[in-house]
Amino acid sequence: MNKKKIVTIIGARPQIIKSSAISRAIRTKFQNEIEELIVHTGQHYDENMSEVFFEEMQIPKPHFNLNVGSGSHGLQTAKMIEGLERIFLTEKPDAVVVYGDTNSTIAGGLAAAKIHIPVVHIEAGLRSFNKAMPEELNRIACDHFSTLLFTPTATGLENLKKEGFSTTINPKATIDHPNVYQCGDIMFDNSMYFSEISDKQSTILEINGLEKNKYVLCTIHRDSNTDVAANLNSIFRALVHISETKNLKIVLPIHPRTKGKMEELLDKELLQKIKKSTSILIIPPAGFLDIIALEKNARIVISDSGGLQKESFFFQKPCVILREQTEWIEIVENGNALLAGSDYQLIIDSFSTLFDKTDFTFPSFYGDGDAASFICKKIVEDL
Repeated sequence: MNKKKIVTIIGARPQIIKSSAISRAIRTKFQNEIEELIVHTGQHYDENMSEVFFEEMQIPKPHFNLNVGSGSHGLQTAKMIEGLERIFLTEKPDAVVVYGDTNSTIAGGLAAAKIHIPVVHIEAGLRSFNKAMPEELNRIACDHFSTLLFTPTATGLENLKKEGFSTTINPKATIDHPNVYQCGDIMFDNSMYFSEISDKQSTILEINGLEKNKYVLCTIHRDSNTDVAANLNSIFRALVHISETKNLKIVLPIHPRTKGKMEELLDKELLQKIKKSTSILIIPPAGFLDIIALEKNARIVISDSGGLQKESFFFQKPCVILREQTEWIEIVENGNALLAGSDYQLIIDSFSTLFDKTDFTFPSFYGDGDAASFICKKIVEDL
């Protein structure tokens, strides 16, 4: 059997993390069947947001880096398509693997499909049903020009069926007759694999004087929250209220854009209050092993990150979601998370509800921790 040559597209921090599961499966189980080339688009180009993950997670260094940097959606995506097409034409891969729903995802998928290279979409079928979110447009479009679609959940599979995808498995998948699989979540693979390593290596709790279940982990990066003054002020006012009334520290690994927007958009009095607060701890972006440690030991998570709300479930922590919709609907329907958007009172009420709740359950929505091996096996068999 000839080796399948795949090009993996990464760009945003979560994709770097997700790709480690596939790279690990190839290294340990599929070395004779799959050759992987990694392309970093440079969508997240800050060293703290990107480089540290390659080191921590034993991900092979990218073979190519497009260094596109920041920019408008159109400009960023256009630069990526131009650079990726050139690489695809030179390398002639058997498939292009894309993750999730970012500009790197849509650019990689579109550039490949246009020149008849099969697209493998990991995290297919997820829907927030809000097309005002750029991510929603990216994920829908990418699904519809993919050849292999791997959805992590039963909900994702139902979404694809409703959009006309067949679940009949073809001996050879094509763009016109794609194969769709529910495979579990590669981030569950990663979280379980790296949890033990985090326990041994992470010192972030000790460095910051944090005690188990005595703090809240919070992340804010979505532009609908960071770039709208009313929303950003509302969220931070709620965080101040929670920190003052619940006797809990709030730990906020700060996204570079959020840090800038705080200075620019927060009410000056509120900003000074946050800076002087001993209960709100703003720290630099955390590596994946440190994020796991923070998640595992937090009392509650507050986040607008798609990844973090799901990982909070993996580690059996409740989550206040700073969004009005989520693609991870299972955790909301099961009572593990509540949608609060940027509404001051709703954030506080949601936090109180989850803080007082004791009857949480954690069904196996996200598979058995071996999604990456399943995906690699199907790439070998179906293409």
